[in-house]
Amino acid sequence: MAYALSESLDLKHGDGLEKVEKVQIEDSGKRVTTIELVDIDPALDRAITRKFDKHIVPWLFGLWLFAFIDRSNVGNAKIDGLVTDLHLGGNKFNIALTVFYITYVLVDIPSNWFVKRVGAGFYLPVLMIGWGIVGMCMGFVKSYGALIACRLLLGFFEGGLLGGMILYLSMFYRRHQLLFRLGLFYCAAPLSGAFGGLLATGLAEIRKNGYNGWPWIFIVEGTITILYGATTIFFLPHTPAQTKFLTEEEREGALYRMKLDGHGATTASDVAQEGFSWVWVRMALFNINTLLLSLNFFAIITPIYSFSLFLPTIISGLGYTRITAQLFTVPPNMAGFFAVLLGTWASDRFKVRGPVMFVGCSVAIVGYIMLLASRRPAVQYGGTFLIAAGIFPSSPAVMGWLTNNLAPHYTRATGLGAQICIANCSAFIATFTYLTKDGPRFVTGHCINIGMLTLSLVLTTTTMTYVKWENGKRARGERDDRLLEGDEGMLGYRHPRFRYIS
Repeated sequence: MAYALSESLDLKHGDGLEKVEKVQIEDSGKRVTTIELVDIDPALDRAITRKFDKHIVPWLFGLWLFAFIDRSNVGNAKIDGLVTDLHLGGNKFNIALTVFYITYVLVDIPSNWFVKRVGAGFYLPVLMIGWGIVGMCMGFVKSYGALIACRLLLGFFEGGLLGGMILYLSMFYRRHQLLFRLGLFYCAAPLSGAFGGLLATGLAEIRKNGYNGWPWIFIVEGTITILYGATTIFFLPHTPAQTKFLTEEEREGALYRMKLDGHGATTASDVAQEGFSWVWVRMALFNINTLLLSLNFFAIITPIYSFSLFLPTIISGLGYTRITAQLFTVPPNMAGFFAVLLGTWASDRFKVRGPVMFVGCSVAIVGYIMLLASRRPAVQYGGTFLIAAGIFPSSPAVMGWLTNNLAPHYTRATGLGAQICIANCSAFIATFTYLTKDGPRFVTGHCINIGMLTLSLVLTTTTMTYVKWENGKRARGERDDRLLEGDEGMLGYRHPRFRYIS
């Protein structure tokens, strides 16, 4: 029979460590002792967080802004003549959208393994430069085959970005600080729809050197992406231990608080010291959180992708002209921008993930019902605001949820990569939800998205129920026997002191 004893010891470690708790487990004469670091000086903690917010988050915001612009600007190019000039009859345009995700999903998991090995501060900007070059080349395509080739390459370079950025943030921020920072860069997704719509409206008016309208959307936006990526290389640190903008005390505090936040899931004092093992891969893939939250992200991302790619088309179907439709994409995306900031802030403030998703999906369902039930353009247009405000906060919430519930680094990297890989398979549905033959009301597409959001509600409820049950067992000491299995450092998220977030 296993039982736990604990005693507190007062120790000092610079200004960061205030208390140490010793936990002892006895069973059949065997004795295991672990030391849990309990607290950090709040002033030091705030100073570290402020510097990370200043030196890391803004650069990630730009990375994701340009990634989403370069991914979805094909929707703007469509209504500016791309389909006509490249003779994309039938479902060719939808196929061109779909092939992007073939290479995108294939690189998700292995790319996450390279983030720490290569160095995130170098790896992420290089990915950006790569897709910027491909995006620029899309302005010079003259055939359907060339467009397909560019979309495949674009997916290859962009595939590792989202998971890599979330994994990167998880090296610097505690679990209950992570989602708001994720939201600070992820809000660039709806902002890209607003900014990209305005930019595309102006670029599409350029007529020069035999390239008229839509090619300049790709050429100019791709060039900007390349320049931004090249600049970012010089500013992003690889890990907290390699940050040049922290003092020595702050650097030690940054490492210390991450070990504190692990609650026994890792024994390494620095993420750079964590080695790869196939044990971590298996733990990630066979965790019920990975399964439920990957399927949940699959359900969430279907309406996100279809909304981002087809919002100009949907608004055009309401009877607005080309330029008006481009401009009218801005306000709904701005609603999504502010909703992401509010939703992720509330999620970290109240230390919950599931409730944010539940509210978001419910709001988005109301928006789709407005599109279906009314024939008044003003009401239908109002529905797009609710859709954007509901779906965009749900995406960072579901990714942050899984990131929070997996540890250590390579388990998190594998699980997050699997989640994004599975979720992006929904693109094969999303790119065919709004077919030309279904316009202008697109009933089929709206119904598919309502079904996906309903599935998300079911999966969210199931995950919250499981997390509450598992945390209860750990709180009652029913998982303490795991400490006797052998190397405590190999328990990861299975450690009895590690708690899932709901």
